Amino acid sequence: MKFTNKESKENLIGYLFVLPALIYMLALVGYPIVSNIILGFQDTTIMTIASKVKKFVGFRNYVELFKDGILNITISNTLFYTVVCIIFQFVIGFLLALLFNKKFALSQKLRGFIMISWLIPVTITALMYKFMFSVSGGIINELLLNLHIISKPVEWLLRPSSALWAVIIANIWIGVPFNMILLITGLTTIPKDVYESAEIDGANFIHKFFLITVPLLKPAIKAVLILGFIYTFKVFDLVYVMTQGGPVNATEMLSTYSYKLSFVEFNFSKGAATANVLFIILFVVSVFYLKLIDKDEVM
Repeated sequence: MKFTNKESKENLIGYLFVLPALIYMLALVGYPIVSNIILGFQDTTIMTIASKVKKFVGFRNYVELFKDGILNITISNTLFYTVVCIIFQFVIGFLLALLFNKKFALSQKLRGFIMISWLIPVTITALMYKFMFSVSGGIINELLLNLHIISKPVEWLLRPSSALWAVIIANIWIGVPFNMILLITGLTTIPKDVYESAEIDGANFIHKFFLITVPLLKPAIKAVLILGFIYTFKVFDLVYVMTQGGPVNATEMLSTYSYKLSFVEFNFSKGAATANVLFIILFVVSVFYLKLIDKDEVM
């Protein structure tokens, strides 16, 4: 396929515009990823980090991590945390999107008020929920005591059975507005004429929801679920501030475990290996998302 001089010049100009973004991605995204992958196959600790030549150990770091058992716990915790958060965030966000898609008094102000939980820095939210779930003076315990649901304060963040749920509740509060806004945007693209035609044919709310709203909102739903999975799966600051992965690894996530291995135990290679496991899982999810997009475009 031959290009004219004009077309070649336009292509060259286009490449020049893309070049700064490409250099940025290679320097600040590509290089750290490649460097971290290489680090995961080496034996780099606080004693060897200054040496010019690092010992290559192959998959030893990964084998030791899986044999140790903590990595399996962190993967299980991260998956459970992500799935539960996404389910509640999506359902509540969808219901709020349906509500605020209707025109009524104060709808815009209430929608903006709900967005506050998403706009507040995560560390502030984590500290707020840490105080709310605290044993002495925590609003959760005070409320349950006043309602006579519990007889004494509960150590929510110090019990393995409840600590993860406390973190999940905090993240649900953060993520609901994100789901709501994206789904509202999708709802506004659905023509009103479709609903009016369905009403003429005798369709009720359930018929319109499952036969019109959900099918036409499918691209937005896919985007919300995949982006929500990626955003939630790599959680760090919320968990680290609230529980630091405790108690007894009950809230340990892949990100927090990688941080502890690297910057608490100073075993940089095992920390990199843990981060690589996190990267591989998110990479697979991202590829799956891109294939879904391509499938929708073909259809």
